[in-house]
Amino acid sequence: MAEFHALIIGGGGTGGALAHDLALRGLRVTLVERGEVTSGTTGRHHGLLHSGARYAVKDHESAIECIEENTILRKIAPGTFEENDGLFVAVTEEDVEYGNLLIEGCAECDIPTERLTPEQAWALEPNLSPNLIMAVRVPDATMDAMRMPLRFFATAIKNGAVIKTYTEVLDVIKEGGTVRGVRVRDHTSGKEYEIGADIVINAAGPWCGRIADMVGVEVPIRPSPGVMLAVRGRLCNMVINRMTPAGDGDIIVPQRGLSVIGTSSWVVDDPDDLGLPEDHIQTMYSEGAMMVPLVRKAEFRAAWAAARPLIGPRRADADTGRELSRTFKCFDHADEGVEGFVTITGGKATTLRGMAEAAADVVVQKLGLDAPCRTREVELLPFEAYYAIPG
Repeated sequence: MAEFHALIIGGGGTGGALAHDLALRGLRVTLVERGEVTSGTTGRHHGLLHSGARYAVKDHESAIECIEENTILRKIAPGTFEENDGLFVAVTEEDVEYGNLLIEGCAECDIPTERLTPEQAWALEPNLSPNLIMAVRVPDATMDAMRMPLRFFATAIKNGAVIKTYTEVLDVIKEGGTVRGVRVRDHTSGKEYEIGADIVINAAGPWCGRIADMVGVEVPIRPSPGVMLAVRGRLCNMVINRMTPAGDGDIIVPQRGLSVIGTSSWVVDDPDDLGLPEDHIQTMYSEGAMMVPLVRKAEFRAAWAAARPLIGPRRADADTGRELSRTFKCFDHADEGVEGFVTITGGKATTLRGMAEAAADVVVQKLGLDAPCRTREVELLPFEAYYAIPG
């Protein structure tokens, strides 16, 4: 099987997981990333291992994907997660009404829940709002946004994958209706050169539409940025979610000695030009304080934006992106008359392994290989192994 060469564009979590998956299936794998690995959206999310509960009311497909991958990742990446669980908290009667839908939706998606009284919730999280009416416990967890994907990269390299950082794709090489490789620039040397491949997989996240344009195919991707705010102090030990439909400032994620409040949502044309609206930062303070009042006076540490790769029409109009599903999709562009080119996009950090499995299944099927997925069982190397790689 090693005679088949797969080239992956994009060194985020999905690209790393895909390199790991394809290397386990016996392919020769090269991954190119224009910056450092995890330097795009992957390294900028708030570090939540989703239980899927956030999507259990209106987006069952995403909810089920999250809870399934939550379980698998805890098994193959032990020690990576702070298994602290999450609380959905109601501070208004409207929140309580939504909470009933949340519990019902979680049951339909096989997401475990436990309804708590205010007293039970305060015993777990004393800093919760005094206006608390009820809470629901779910199996959320927290993780380091970069260290978890590095475990996939390290294991992929151990199994023969080649990771080329600071290597930007300038063009995709086509012969007739077949993709044969890419032309890249090495930003450390300025050298431009070609890399040939039997199949090219576009795993560039919110930039995948730009790569698809080079091939002349359509990927319905909508970059949707969100602002996150980090304040000093660990204001909670569990993940705290507002018991409402997804909205601005509806989550607080404890990260070491910080608390990360997120997130807003809007849509853009260019994932390299996100901006950082000041009013969004202030919204994180005000909405976060509805759940944990200490947020209001917490010391500012940092704020940043990250672009979600949401599947939807490629136009930036008046909506916010919240109406789009958080599921993922794999596109075999042979359906558009282009062979040798596959795109995997959408999804979340929690579903990176599942996204990689879906894309790798398409790849091996196209190459005529009998090579089942093994990533549900193979334990990953520790993240430190990535830095121990020679060279």
